[in-house]
Amino acid sequence: MSLSATDLRHLRHCVDLAREALDDGDEPFGSVLVSGAGEVLYADRNRVKDGDQTRHPEFDIARWAGQHLPAEMRAACTVYTSGEHCAMCSAAHAWVGLGRIVYAVSTAQLVGWLREWGVAPGPVRPLAVNDVAPGIPVDGPAPELEAEVRALHARLHGADA
Repeated sequence: MSLSATDLRHLRHCVDLAREALDDGDEPFGSVLVSGAGEVLYADRNRVKDGDQTRHPEFDIARWAGQHLPAEMRAACTVYTSGEHCAMCSAAHAWVGLGRIVYAVSTAQLVGWLREWGVAPGPVRPLAVNDVAPGIPVDGPAPELEAEVRALHARLHGADA
């Protein structure tokens, strides 16, 4: 499915949140939860700099949605994110029954950049959302935002974009 103007607007918000995270000394990821009616319900950025590596915005969105939204409303929501969900966040998304995911850059893109820059792999295997949660509709990447997201990650790792 091609991304709509609405999708790109929400992804732009995610990239802005990712930049905010990086500017605050965190990893550059941002995510937005949008209701089936188009209302932004929750928006946040990575908050792992203080040592809790589970403070991904996608995980926080899943936790918030599970506590505040009925199941049928969760299923109608879309989660927009600057980078495709990691395995932890994909599982959380599926367990609480959230709907579609739209990302600006894929796990494969990010893994390729990190490899190119000589960054050691993390402790969890980098998997695509549907490798973890095969029933979730997923759209992305957004080529319009790739260079900007790459530049944020390059800045984090002291690499040339």
